[in-house]
Amino acid sequence: MLKRISPPAGLRGECRPPGDKSISHRAVILNSIARGRSRIANFSPGADCWSTVSCLRALGVNISGQPQPDKPPVLEVTGVGLDGLREPQDVLDAGNSGTTTRLLSGLLAAQPFLSIITGDSSLRSRPMKRVIAPLQLMGAQIWARGGDSLAPVVIRGGRLHGITYRLPVASAQVKSAIILAALFARGNTCVEELQLSRDHTERLLRSLGVSLKMSDGCIEVAPLVAAPPALDLVVPGDLSSAAYWLVAGVIHPRARLKVINCGINPTRAGLIEALQAMGATIEIERERREGDEPVADIQVESSQLRGIDISGQMVPRLIDEIPVLAVAASLAQGTTTIRGAEELRVKESDRIDTIVRELSKMGARIEALPDGMVIRGVQRLRGAEVDSHQDHRLAMSLGVAALVAQGTTTISEAEAVDISYPGFWDELEKIRE
Repeated sequence: MLKRISPPAGLRGECRPPGDKSISHRAVILNSIARGRSRIANFSPGADCWSTVSCLRALGVNISGQPQPDKPPVLEVTGVGLDGLREPQDVLDAGNSGTTTRLLSGLLAAQPFLSIITGDSSLRSRPMKRVIAPLQLMGAQIWARGGDSLAPVVIRGGRLHGITYRLPVASAQVKSAIILAALFARGNTCVEELQLSRDHTERLLRSLGVSLKMSDGCIEVAPLVAAPPALDLVVPGDLSSAAYWLVAGVIHPRARLKVINCGINPTRAGLIEALQAMGATIEIERERREGDEPVADIQVESSQLRGIDISGQMVPRLIDEIPVLAVAASLAQGTTTIRGAEELRVKESDRIDTIVRELSKMGARIEALPDGMVIRGVQRLRGAEVDSHQDHRLAMSLGVAALVAQGTTTISEAEAVDISYPGFWDELEKIRE
């Protein structure tokens, strides 16, 4: 699919991002091992979350609901409890979803049967040893290709024991996989984080009534003695999806946009803080809570941006938003330096390499570092022929860049947005003035 975009005179209107991808994955997994029936409204329409649903159905969970072209999906999940999952009759297909693969690896490591998880070519090139290693320390029988580094992942589940494990790299997926396994293990498990990562798993478990102890950077998980009651949930809008409208609103010279019903979890809000530090005009309105998650409306307008340095604790809180943040930095005064983001090299594409390559085609002054990039602001980008590299976040970032580029930009493999935001191109057309 080719997408051609010319810059509009202005950007105006309200944007409603889809249900949060990270929360959707976790909500359907945890409700699957709960007791009773739950209703999950505003479930993410992205293909990744439906890969998780498909795998859980193959494991014997009754889940009703389908992606909807014109309204947010609603799921009804009948939990099977702690011992109700069943051996799948076939290989589990996680599609393009690393979250599906890693979280289900943690869950399946404790189940008394054999399971195999695979996915598309992109997923099969992403690192799995980081989740396999701690699960093996817990006693799991789990293997993968290339020295346990690459999917397919083969799991013969069984009895696990609690461990104390310090995460070498900030990763909510690895943390969540260990927590899911720990719910079935003998003895307590302590997960230590050197840098905070998104905490949706912990928040959902507390909402389900599961007690977690947190002190001195350690998350202590005790095994469940009974399945928790199912939890009805309205999933907040996805901040990672809202990021494209926030950046579009501040870089376009004639823009005023409002993002409605968006999650502002502090472990995810690094992009908002980075844009504010760059001088962006951002207003947080109608702050409230849905379940245990903070939610708000976010209004942005045209702003004069300046370059900043991004590193350390900030990076895990905006890791998925760095591609679109690079677009904002390309039009900021001065230099923006991003360090400590080597995790970008093992995403759906090598996001350091691909964002540098594609934005350079549009006239950006951007160079790669081993763990990030240096971006020197320019007056204006120019339209060009660019490639998404089948990476949804790169495709949407290039779409935002095209809104302020001189001339027409053509994005190849633009259908990659379906991984997380199937309605992205339609939403972009709605806000054009």
